[in-house]
Amino acid sequence: MMPFKEMRVVEIGSGVALAYCGKLFAAFGAEVVKVEPPGGDARMRQMPPLVETGAGQRESGYFAWLNTNKRGITADPDSAAGAARLRSLIGHAGVLLDSRPPGELAHSRLDHAALRRADPRLVICAISWFGESGPYRDFVATEAVCRALTGGIHAIGPAEGPPVIPIDGQSGVIAGLAAFLAAASGLYNRERGGRRFSVSIHETLMHAMEMDFSSALTHGHSRQRFGVNRFGRHYPSSIYRTRDGWIGISTVTPAQWRGFCAMMDRPDIGADPRYATSAGRSAAEAVLDAVFKPLLAQRGSAEWFEAGLKHRLALVIVPSMADLLAQRIHRDRGAFVPVRIGEAAFEAPILPQRLGESGPLRAGTAPFAGEHDAAFPAVPEPAPRPALPDGPRSPGQMPLAGMRIVDLTMGWAGPLATRLLGDLGAEIIKVESCVYPDWWRGADRSASYFEQRLYEKNNNYNMMNRNKLAVTLDLTQPEGVAALKRLVAKSHGLIENYSVDVIPKLGLTYQVLRQVRHDLVMVSMPAFGSNNAWSRCRAYGGTLEQASGLPSVTGEASWPPTMSSYAYGDPVGGFNAATAMLIGLLLQKRSGEGCHVDMSQVEGLLPLIAGKIIEQSVHGAVAPRLGNRHPTHVPHGCFRCAGEDEWVVIAVTDAAEWRALCGAIGRDDLARDVTLATSKGRREREAEIEQAIRAWTALHPAREVMLRLQERRVPAGAALTATEALRDPHLQAREFWQTRERPFVGSCVMLGAPFRESAAPYPIRRASPTLGQDNEDVFHRLLGWSEAELAEFARRRIIGTEAYADAPKQRTVAA
Repeated sequence: MMPFKEMRVVEIGSGVALAYCGKLFAAFGAEVVKVEPPGGDARMRQMPPLVETGAGQRESGYFAWLNTNKRGITADPDSAAGAARLRSLIGHAGVLLDSRPPGELAHSRLDHAALRRADPRLVICAISWFGESGPYRDFVATEAVCRALTGGIHAIGPAEGPPVIPIDGQSGVIAGLAAFLAAASGLYNRERGGRRFSVSIHETLMHAMEMDFSSALTHGHSRQRFGVNRFGRHYPSSIYRTRDGWIGISTVTPAQWRGFCAMMDRPDIGADPRYATSAGRSAAEAVLDAVFKPLLAQRGSAEWFEAGLKHRLALVIVPSMADLLAQRIHRDRGAFVPVRIGEAAFEAPILPQRLGESGPLRAGTAPFAGEHDAAFPAVPEPAPRPALPDGPRSPGQMPLAGMRIVDLTMGWAGPLATRLLGDLGAEIIKVESCVYPDWWRGADRSASYFEQRLYEKNNNYNMMNRNKLAVTLDLTQPEGVAALKRLVAKSHGLIENYSVDVIPKLGLTYQVLRQVRHDLVMVSMPAFGSNNAWSRCRAYGGTLEQASGLPSVTGEASWPPTMSSYAYGDPVGGFNAATAMLIGLLLQKRSGEGCHVDMSQVEGLLPLIAGKIIEQSVHGAVAPRLGNRHPTHVPHGCFRCAGEDEWVVIAVTDAAEWRALCGAIGRDDLARDVTLATSKGRREREAEIEQAIRAWTALHPAREVMLRLQERRVPAGAALTATEALRDPHLQAREFWQTRERPFVGSCVMLGAPFRESAAPYPIRRASPTLGQDNEDVFHRLLGWSEAELAEFARRRIIGTEAYADAPKQRTVAA
């Protein structure tokens, strides 16, 4: 059974985020009706790469991938007839996805409040660049402009600048996941009434920057831009040339550093006290590179990858798009599926949330504009007016109220997945060990770590684990395993991101746990999936990005493959895993069936570069990298402004914006030049145009440039630092940053959820828990332990509230 079978989802508006959200519903069984304006969505249907669809027509292969398995109609929601038709269509739907701008929605004939009055069970999700309030509400934007305002590009790229703009498609996919989480959560208790959510793409992308915000709060300043593939945190953690390609390495712990040196046949360097710390190695990067780069160039990428597996290092091949499509690991897992539109057929990424026969669909055809108009007549049909059989929900009840999930995760990706579900109201029980707690509490386990309880003071941990309960269990002891099984028996789901060998060693595989609860939903999230030749590969967020091929399409053509973030794979993995869990739990609620989702985190990044994968599949190659330029928007770039290291992103998407930009920079002569009226004409003189823009932006601060251009409806966004984003007036006005008190540290600043149901954000119900903070509550309430039993388990160190340094026989190391 598919989770959304027999449910209709209506999709109105445009944009990657909207389309990807709808794609998730369609891939798991929903009838998704895509509504385009008369004549079709011209911009989205012409996004590169274009494919031959028959009869001399060319359409976007990327659009086709985003819209496989949907039905397509055309209607004008601003006309009386179009609005009436759509009201009837929505009246037979369970979910409405709407990405029309907030200003347009405010005056729409399709009033959301009226639609919900007509059907109290309707779930609505409105998607916009900057949300429905705040100074930026009506800004015009592109992915590059929006990402600049998150602080997400300022620290990436050459030290002298400009910052690097990632290619389009990535932000929309992440925001589409956030929108899906919101809309799908509204279905969980829909029998007590639907909900209306709003999702800000801007605020969603802030979650990809969370570690930078944590660092800025800890150190009082933003991370410096050190250079291409340099992040100033660990060494070696970059991309290196080999004899036949590239490898990515992420070395974090002292043991990994020694293992790397051993792999390189230089154990003497690993033993050198000058390089014993991350800071010491980072400071000596040039000296160490002079030793290791020539050695790395002597062997091929595949050889180094096998050596990395042997030494248990986070080391991966950095593939080109051609390499990626040919990699056996992805072929064996079926990571690429056929997509059709008209006569065109090509390969594209499958969705990473694998539920077996319950989805996702493995192939699909995309509709032409209005292809299914006849199936949805223009004459309105009477819509049902369902009552709420179980009565309305309690005031303030959260969407996922009643859901309980056991959290066996560490670091960023797994804890973010459970936090997103916790933000929506699920009860999250985080399980740690007193000997080996979540490694984001701190990796330096010196005496001060325990004496000063530094494990309670790490900003990374404290930002990531709000809205959770925390217990401790020693899973190397039988009683600890037994207690966990009893927790699982009383929970709906379990999510884990341990190394692939840990769960079997603990005796906690899905086959075992389903004997405890037959309908359990379990999500595992190794780098390359389980039970294959690459399953043992260690991975951090940066490793995942390196292995996905994303660096090969980022940056300038003359650069090495270029990373777009220090640990980009982690937040993307978190959104993907939360989505997998929620789909599984909706299936559980509908069918009574459980499932084990074996989610490859690298696969989860492939949708972010779907356009490039399709380009490779269609043309047999991808075009050279453009740096900060854009395949269709001209001009498009990051320009230096007045002030120290100030930059602004400007993106011109049509002729009206071009003329407005020329007026703003005092170059009406360029606007009058008929050869520059089209993007093709401007492309031929792009360097000249960029010089004219730089001459103007250099005279003004970045925020002033942004506001001047936005007044003229030109997409522009200041490239903020993390520190500037923390005090950004738009985010302040929307109360995005929230503060909660926590033991050992006092006030904790946390970013809010990317979705909300009202003008106010969801409240942070509780700060991140201290180690074992909820032992007494959880074990008494759910397992019935008496005070005497709690005391006995604490005496035997099966549970506890303080970390200690005894080395366990089996270390539970997160992937």
